[in-house]
Amino acid sequence: MTVEHIEVLVEEQSMARAMGHLLPAILGDRVTYEVRTFNGKQSLLRKLPSRLRGYANWVGETKRVIVILDRDGDDCVELKEKLDGFAAEAGMSTVSVTGSRPGQVINRLAIEELEAWYLGDVAALRAAYPRVPSSLGERAKFRDPDAVKGGTAEALERVLKDAKYHQAGLEKLALADAVGPHMTLDGNRSRSFQKFVDGVRFLMDGAR
Repeated sequence: MTVEHIEVLVEEQSMARAMGHLLPAILGDRVTYEVRTFNGKQSLLRKLPSRLRGYANWVGETKRVIVILDRDGDDCVELKEKLDGFAAEAGMSTVSVTGSRPGQVINRLAIEELEAWYLGDVAALRAAYPRVPSSLGERAKFRDPDAVKGGTAEALERVLKDAKYHQAGLEKLALADAVGPHMTLDGNRSRSFQKFVDGVRFLMDGAR
């Protein structure tokens, strides 16, 4: 059965903007989607159980749900288990972490934040901000964007400020709109980004 529509639940506007650029590249024009933005991570977590119970009677065979959260400082395994538990309590099946089991819901984490996905695609960063060094990804600190210490948003802000961008502070919505259109689906050094893309692709393939 072919998926026809996807509901995407995100914690804040910058992720919603990023999804507006990334999802069409993954889904093409054969699937509609709607991004639902919450007032922060805790708001999403608090409202997710009831939202999923509502979706449980709606998804059927042609609709799916994607939940995306920043890991921040949480234990990624515990947070993922919490999200999967919410789906199970609502009577909905989840796509496995490895993408080996089809389901109605896919839960994915940006580790530790959305900005790690940008740091994982230096070419996209440089397309938006040409003064960013082409050697950025070769620096030890940034070889694994998901493992950047001290916060990926703070690290990216320093990179951009050093290159004379975002001098008044990181403007996350502008950043998403500047970098998002240039991001490619394959080759990103962020493993959490790769898992997001692979999971959405598997979500689509598993429905066929």
